[in-house]
Amino acid sequence: MGYSGDTESIEFELGVKTLERWLIKPGKTMNIVLGIPKERAQDERRVAISPAGVQILTEHGIRVVIEQSAGHFCNFSDIDYSEAGAVIVASPEELFADSNVIVKVSPPQPEELPLFTPGQMLISALHLGTVSRHVIETLLEKNITALGFEFIETKDGELPIVRTLSEIAGSLAIQTAAKYLETGYGGSGILLGGIAGVPPAHVTIVGAGTVGLFAAQDALGLGAQVTVIDKEINRLRRFEAFFNRHLVTAIANDHYIAEIARFSDVMIGALSPKQKIIKPLVSEQVVKSMKPGSVIIDVSIDQGACFSTSRHTSHTNPIYVKHGVTHYCVPNIPSAVAKTASFALTNTLLPFLLKLSEHETISDILWKSHSLRKGTYIFKGYVTRKILAELLDFPFREIDMLLAAS
Repeated sequence: MGYSGDTESIEFELGVKTLERWLIKPGKTMNIVLGIPKERAQDERRVAISPAGVQILTEHGIRVVIEQSAGHFCNFSDIDYSEAGAVIVASPEELFADSNVIVKVSPPQPEELPLFTPGQMLISALHLGTVSRHVIETLLEKNITALGFEFIETKDGELPIVRTLSEIAGSLAIQTAAKYLETGYGGSGILLGGIAGVPPAHVTIVGAGTVGLFAAQDALGLGAQVTVIDKEINRLRRFEAFFNRHLVTAIANDHYIAEIARFSDVMIGALSPKQKIIKPLVSEQVVKSMKPGSVIIDVSIDQGACFSTSRHTSHTNPIYVKHGVTHYCVPNIPSAVAKTASFALTNTLLPFLLKLSEHETISDILWKSHSLRKGTYIFKGYVTRKILAELLDFPFREIDMLLAAS
């Protein structure tokens, strides 16, 4: 499956279907109509772009269409968006029909899949831990160019969108743990930071990435004892240097994990998105050994569980108790602070969205932007991320080869 372009239009070879919305005039850039739908995933309260972000996009010549009430949970009104230059539409059907680029927070939901039209671009999270084969098949069949937040990467190897959301998730993990340690929530009744004469809680963080960094920072700030474990010694060295040895580090092997779990009041799963989770790092037997009333926060649940006893929960029903341990395994933790998260997401996404208006074709955009090229997981009818192709058994093609061929 592919497409061929001339100076009048970009034609996607899907039978005789020609996408007239992608009209190009010689010497001109692509006419972008960016659609922001209301999120339909369970308990997803964020919106992809704030009104301030919409204003910047419209000032750069990008037309923005947003679904009615999309910013409701962030306290962004339709009037805010309208005054920023967006066109408000009443239904998702109208939004998808009018837009050639869809930007959303959560992966496409089943009810949204029929609304995609051939040749559109999708920019959203993917969530490898819960990705559906049906979703990928539909995007392939409709020749969607799909980019995942998890994959957008700068030349220095940074994952800017993941980092932004991980900062929020790390801080919220500590707030959440402190709450569920309280007696009223079935916890052990320990104040996370302790007081004079009463020792604080012990927090163990599994993973020395961005989530781990911000969780450690907040836990230490409250006065907790903190241990960080990771498989990579260099990550642990950086943590020790950053925190001036005010925390303990250990290599993430079975022996250390088992020993540390016995005296931990809180364990946080904070593995890096770059780490492929083949199996949970913390076994059920280790969870059984934890103290009654202790708390597990599995931030890694959207890419695969860090704990054998983890299963998906939601903001509506966030916890369950297993082996006397409270488990909090919500995949979209930043949605709990929807306004802050939406502002942060806007700040990180804007530079990439502005690149869309600088070129004539999708191929040009991806060829000239390292970050967007790295972020692409579907292009021209192929899966272009090896990890996704292997996970769901799809044919894999290198995106550089597809771009060179076009």
